[in-house]
Amino acid sequence: MKKIVIFTIKTINKSIKYFIFSVPLLFFNVIALWAEEKIDVFPSTPYDQFIIYQALILFWIGIIGLIVILKMKLKEIERIQSMGIDKEEKDVPFLD
Repeated sequence: MKKIVIFTIKTINKSIKYFIFSVPLLFFNVIALWAEEKIDVFPSTPYDQFIIYQALILFWIGIIGLIVILKMKLKEIERIQSMGIDKEEKDVPFLD
């Protein structure tokens, strides 16, 4: 009987914790309903939407291209360092 009472108390405590954490979330969802009307971020005409999506695609292609170029440059720098070309030699003749 004692185990059942302890189990019931733990269950009630968990229920109270869930209720306490869920009430603020419910309140924040209700606040969103009181907000002002939604403003369209993207235009509603298909032609303008096409232009925006085309600009986004070009932007991301440019970002990916820059990442590829940086990766190639880093590989080239690692290759030069592994060959030892970046180090100065002491016995190099000067052209004067």
